[in-house]
Order: sequence, then structure tokens, then C-alpha cells
Amino acid sequence: MDPIRRKILKAGAAATAMAAAPRVFAQQTGRGGAAMSFYEKGPVRIHYQEVGSGFPLLLIAGGGLNSTISGLSGPFPAIEEFKGEYRCIASDLRNANSGQSSGPLEIDRPWDAHTDDQLGVMDHLRIDKFMVMGFCIGGPFIWNLLRRAPDRVVAAVLAQPSGFRPEMPTLSYDTNMTGWGPAFVKRRPEITMAMVDKFLTKMYRTNPDFVYTVTRDFVRSCQTPVLILPDDIPAHPYAVAMEAAMLAPKAEVSMFPWKEPKERIPLAVRQIRSFLRAHRPASA
Repeated sequence: MDPIRRKILKAGAAATAMAAAPRVFAQQTGRGGAAMSFYEKGPVRIHYQEVGSGFPLLLIAGGGLNSTISGLSGPFPAIEEFKGEYRCIASDLRNANSGQSSGPLEIDRPWDAHTDDQLGVMDHLRIDKFMVMGFCIGGPFIWNLLRRAPDRVVAAVLAQPSGFRPEMPTLSYDTNMTGWGPAFVKRRPEITMAMVDKFLTKMYRTNPDFVYTVTRDFVRSCQTPVLILPDDIPAHPYAVAMEAAMLAPKAEVSMFPWKEPKERIPLAVRQIRSFLRAHRPASA
């Protein structure tokens, strides 16, 4: 081949590779520099993202069984607020309709199946100890993490946590039977609404009480520092949040209301930041 032609072809190939590189990098990192990956174990496939650096902070979005990473945008942008100081890890809940995580519908152990996924991601990333902040359904998930892995969770923030409201005993079941189940069944034809009913019954109607996942005795004995930011809408009962705060021996509580007026939200974020810094291991 003519030497000049060889040089032209070589230069063209290099230029093509350089042009393609940013596209590949974008696919791997996603928006805002977040690394997007999948953790797989058997039939379970969990989509997660990492962004930032520092001591690990697991973030659990609200949204019930439709909890996804995108839900961390409110009531304040959690990843944006804390990525400068922490290694933020977040994932789509298994089988959330708008997410990319999937797995079996474990009818007999709904809460523990999701906790398996959360701990599985941390194991996959070789993270032993971490802090956690969760919204809405993240409240019950955090209590279950504290029950299952008390030596791994350094501190926890429960913002607008879900709980059982005796005057509306089927609220969480009803919400997910209409807002999650039908779309899930449509996507997964091997799943029936009868199976969804059994799953949600086990999750929300079989001996429902308090924070769903643990007993008052457990909260009373829990030695992990927790910060609770109460809410007061039907799915986030103020009474349950405050009872948990009163029972937990190392609990702190925010002002209330902290979301309204909106000018109070930065003050709540400041309290969360101070709480996490106070309990972050000195070696981190």
C-alpha cells in the first residue's frame, strides 16, 4: 500500500475511535457523571448508580413499589446535595414499573427480598460499612436493614417515612394494587393479579403495624443513630414517625413541618448533613 495512503487511513481510524470514545463513556457514566451498572444474582438483576466519592451513602427513593433512582429528585435532590462529600449509591427497586431492575416476586418474603437486593449491591461493590438515607418506603426498608445488618449501617436518615395508619388499614395495599400491580402484570405475563394480591397482602396486611418491618421492641433496642424527618400525609403518618423517634435510644428528629414552606427545606438538608458528619467514621 502507498505510504501516504496508509498514513491517511491510520489517521482516519484514530479520529473515528476518538469520536466514538465520548459516546461509549456517556453510556457508561450517564447524566451527571453517575456510573450506571447492574448487579446480578441468579434471576435477580438490579440497576444501580454510583456518583461522588467519600464514605458510602446508600440512598433509597420514595414512590412505594415504583421506587427508582429518578425519585431521588424530591423533596430535594439528594444525590446532588451529597455527592460532593459521599459515595452515593442508589438503585431501582426490583420490579419497579419505570425502572430497570427485575427479579422474582417473592410472595412469602416481600420486604426481605428487597433488603437482599440492597445488601447484595453493597456486597457487590465490596462495601462493608455504610450510611443510609431513605424516603417514604425507604423508612421500612431502613428498619429492616438495621435488623438484618446492624453492624454494617453506621447511621440512618428516615425522611417522610411510611408506616401503618390504623384508621386507614388498607391504604398501602390499595395504593399498590392500583398504582403498581396492573402495570407490573402487563409487563410480566407470567405474573397474575392474584399473585400480586398475595404479595401485597403479605407485605401490608398480614399483621400490619407500626413501621411494617420491625417491632417496637426492636426499635427500642436499636443502637444505631437515626435521624427522622416526619411527614403527615396518609401514607406517611406523623404519629408513627414520632413514636419511632421516641423509642429509638439514639434518635434525633427534625423540625416539623420541614417541607412547607419550601424555604425550610435547606434547613432540613443542613441538619441531615450535620447528622451524617457527626456519625461518619473518623477514618473515612
